[in-house]
Amino acid sequence: MAILRVENVSHGFGDRTILEKASFSLLNREHVALVGANGEGKTTFLNIIMGNIIPDEGKITWCRRLTVGYLDQHTRLEPGKTVRQVLQDAFKYMYDLENEMNTIYEKMCDCTEKEMEEYLEDVGEIQSILDAGEFYNLDKKIEEVASGLGLKDIGLETDVTMLSGGQRSKVLLTKLLLENPKILVLDEPTNFLDENHIRWLTNYLQEYENAFILVSHDIPFVEAVCNVIYHLEQGNMTRYTGSYQDFMNAYEVKKRQQEALYERQQREIADLEDFIARNKARVATRAMAASRQKRLDKMEIIEKVSEKPKPTFRFNEARTPGRILVEVKDLVLGYDHALTKPINLVLERNRKYALKGVNGIGKSTFLKTILGLVKPFSGEVFLDQFLEVGYFEQESVSSRNTALEEIWQEYPSMTNAEVRGALASCGLTKQHIESLMLVLSGGENAKVRLCKIMIKECNFLVLDEPTNHLDQDAKESLKEALKKFKGSVLIVSHEPDFYQDIVDEQINAEAYSLKVL
Repeated sequence: MAILRVENVSHGFGDRTILEKASFSLLNREHVALVGANGEGKTTFLNIIMGNIIPDEGKITWCRRLTVGYLDQHTRLEPGKTVRQVLQDAFKYMYDLENEMNTIYEKMCDCTEKEMEEYLEDVGEIQSILDAGEFYNLDKKIEEVASGLGLKDIGLETDVTMLSGGQRSKVLLTKLLLENPKILVLDEPTNFLDENHIRWLTNYLQEYENAFILVSHDIPFVEAVCNVIYHLEQGNMTRYTGSYQDFMNAYEVKKRQQEALYERQQREIADLEDFIARNKARVATRAMAASRQKRLDKMEIIEKVSEKPKPTFRFNEARTPGRILVEVKDLVLGYDHALTKPINLVLERNRKYALKGVNGIGKSTFLKTILGLVKPFSGEVFLDQFLEVGYFEQESVSSRNTALEEIWQEYPSMTNAEVRGALASCGLTKQHIESLMLVLSGGENAKVRLCKIMIKECNFLVLDEPTNHLDQDAKESLKEALKKFKGSVLIVSHEPDFYQDIVDEQINAEAYSLKVL
């Protein structure tokens, strides 16, 4: 029996169709991945089933008495609360029961015999619920899950207003897992997790007894945790049972079959049209020509398999700099207090580096410090005088510009055609190019920001989690572009499969941290 059923749902924005009579069902204990290229509408679909967006058509039916947990990275955290207090809110109903039980105990001090019987019955019922939920071990459970996802590195007593966007997302994910709902709905949960925490989440979801729906472009993660794949393409959803690799194999077979049927039908149409053209004017063969025309008119036309535009990333190289691009001497990262030991490091010309370490260790701060965006707590940073940097920031606030205006604003000397061509080479369609940055998907937004860097001549690329939100085609193209780039690269990424065969050297940020890991 389906615990969630979606029937013939259609939805669009303006003249852009996102979903077209899409259907979906979720059975108990199924681990489902919703996959598709950037901009196909995966997050829109999640918002529709959660009731945040009303579809243009269709019906969504949830099984009654289900608890659903949704990882929405835009959810606000209440200012003034600590991380621990937010996590304790996952068990608010149990704390409320404890307060109710304590109130009943107070009432027992002055009550009749009949009231005492009722109070004892209520207390017994509440106590059974608390015991079943392991209420008196909640602190241990909170510590265990918080540790698994790296929140203890941040500090459970930290005020949530001090958290970065990535840290906030980790808090929300941890709270969601503690709530243990019947259905989990997760949108890109690994984006702000490092390798160790992804491994922990993978193990957790592999053993998760309830159902979940997952959107992720992290293919090894999807392969490890999901047993059903729904493929969203051109507004339609297709269900595949099995792993991601099983889906890919079946999808390739289906695509080849569709292409063969299309080619066969096109040959048949050409033969029919040729016969009709040669015979419709002759009296002796006019009837046969008319018969073939009827056959042609009744034919159900097979559509050609349309390919999504694939991005082709390519970075322009600036003049050759000196041998040493960046040198840091006794550099200490920090804001109001030191976060690291003194760092001494040299980054050289034509070398590619990966900066590794658990989340919250200061990798993004290191990038911003060497680029002069954040002041060092102490120490010095020396940059080559001919250094030309292309910087991709992990967190970026979307503007109210269109994608076209976003590029034009930075490169006003470019023509309209040149800007459109640059964006198209990143895999963006005319609709994307003319859409506001605010309404583009995370992957489409990232492609626009990468386009800005591609236009500029650089000899040093500094990329902070560039693969977050990118689909598989975009990741592969970016990887190839970085391999071909003759300048230097410094990259932070939680995906070893992406950077391992790009970089010459891996720098462990944990070696410099003052945090106890």
